Amino acid sequence: MCGIIGIIGENSVSDDLIKSLERLEYRGYDSAGIATVYNGRMDRRRANGKLKNLISLIHNSPLKGSTGIGHTRWATHGRPTERNAHPHMNEDVSVVHNGIIENFRELRSELEKAGCIFYTETDTETIAHMISYYIRHGAGIVDAVGRALKRLKGTFALGIIFSTDEDIMIAARRGSPLAIGHGNTAMYIGSDAIALAPFTSAVTYLEEGDWAVISSKNAIIRDSNDEVVQRSVTALEVCNFQMGKGNHRHYMHKEIHEQPEVISRTLSNYIDKAELKLHPFDIGVDLSTIDRIIISGCGTSFYSSLVGRYWIERYACIPVEVDFSSELRYREPPLSPNSLALFISQSGETADTLAALRYFKAKHQTVASVVNVHTSTIARESNVVIPTLAGSEVGVASTKAFTCQLSAIACFCLMLAKSQKNVTKFNEREIISGLVDAPNLIAAMLSDERPFNNLAYELAKASNVLYLGRGINCPVALEGALKLKEVSYIHAEGYPAGELKHGPIALVDEKIPVIVLAPKDKLFNKTVSNMQEIASRGGRIVFVSDANSDEAGCELLAHLPIPKAHPCVMPLLCAVSVQLIAYHTAVIMGTDIDQPRNLAKSVTVE
Repeated sequence: MCGIIGIIGENSVSDDLIKSLERLEYRGYDSAGIATVYNGRMDRRRANGKLKNLISLIHNSPLKGSTGIGHTRWATHGRPTERNAHPHMNEDVSVVHNGIIENFRELRSELEKAGCIFYTETDTETIAHMISYYIRHGAGIVDAVGRALKRLKGTFALGIIFSTDEDIMIAARRGSPLAIGHGNTAMYIGSDAIALAPFTSAVTYLEEGDWAVISSKNAIIRDSNDEVVQRSVTALEVCNFQMGKGNHRHYMHKEIHEQPEVISRTLSNYIDKAELKLHPFDIGVDLSTIDRIIISGCGTSFYSSLVGRYWIERYACIPVEVDFSSELRYREPPLSPNSLALFISQSGETADTLAALRYFKAKHQTVASVVNVHTSTIARESNVVIPTLAGSEVGVASTKAFTCQLSAIACFCLMLAKSQKNVTKFNEREIISGLVDAPNLIAAMLSDERPFNNLAYELAKASNVLYLGRGINCPVALEGALKLKEVSYIHAEGYPAGELKHGPIALVDEKIPVIVLAPKDKLFNKTVSNMQEIASRGGRIVFVSDANSDEAGCELLAHLPIPKAHPCVMPLLCAVSVQLIAYHTAVIMGTDIDQPRNLAKSVTVE
């Protein structure tokens, strides 16, 4: 989603604001801008489109000042135009904002009656005018902001600067993440630690309802009751913020190729690879008492939830429900004392997932989370954290985060199974051996991408693509369709292969490619029967399997071989295949692979 950066120090901040915004580009945005204070006057530069447009503007018309804020915007209220780009400002105040102000129409009407003139279609401009209104009616800067915050309904992360005082910047958060960076001669705010990494290794994560008055020397933090509080300073893991593409053309391709390493790293957190057994674990919850699990996530994380359901019900014999985070809390499911709610989020800041988590905590449920950012809000508010160790993922379309989620969930499943005494030592070693082999098998798959590149020329001609899978690989078919849609803009749908005759087969003709995930498992013959039904209707089949091509029993558009592996590992191998299909097709289509249109990396509004 939108990105925020703020700097207050001794030197000119314009260049550093731009550098930080460049690090936030991966989140997805449609416009960008910065504002600074200099000699009692605020000035700003804004540009629609990519950050290079803003950089060009600033090159021709530089900004002075040692205090400033910057923003990359993903449009919510108002069209993606320069006029609606952040920062929003008047003579007194400049504001950058992530989130949604739900009562902005009511506030705007009130302020317009008081004489305020609005220039944008956004909810954010209301915040600037509200603060300015209180200042002009005699309130000091801090009091004016405090009063304005109490009027706002909705979610926000705010960075605010003032024309009358260059040594004050105010930050506030409710529902959207925000951190303070501590430097020697400057202080910083950022919606993402990646933006702060070049300047400091010490950050304070604001908690829900916190707001902070920041100078170039320190920060005074107040909670939602305006009481001064102390929040801990956390060291950034700088190794996670290496942002270069290396020899790869796109971040997505780089992150696909990082999967052998990061999956291995994630597995090592849970598995003794020499002994082929789980590390001793005490996650603070008696897993033997769990009799029901509810798993939830959004987008790709939802599909990893579905894979997790197959594993947990198969190996731990615990019933599992899976739902979209955006629907779960509104469904108000009946709960039991021994339920476990498991939430999956790459960023740990996904708004819908966080809202569902808080609903379950309010119902006194045990809450666990699978997250890639252990300092995130979801991690901090969970009873149990099951970390993935994927490192920073820049490409908007998730790849390595997905397979690391699957790796962590598989290990958690084994913890559950052992606690419930539902897995034998032989099965445990067999499954763990399969997981440990996965990174090497994926590395072998990545050693030759020519079959995927050749297929991409055919898929690029298609208007629609179907993905089919059975059993545990059905969610991966759904994920494959999502990946193709995200980065190539080709319409794609995933279905359980057994549902083919219940509607999707009506779409099959000689123009539509059908990508079939068909590992040679106990369901293989049923999947082959579905492929033959497709072939008899002229469908063009892409066979993703560890079986030989002649075992498909029909003519193929392509055979994409995957290595033979333990059945529980097949979702990881199939995932890599569908990632490569999407990536190479997008390359042929010439799309913006790392920053697809209309998408954001971290969705921090509902």
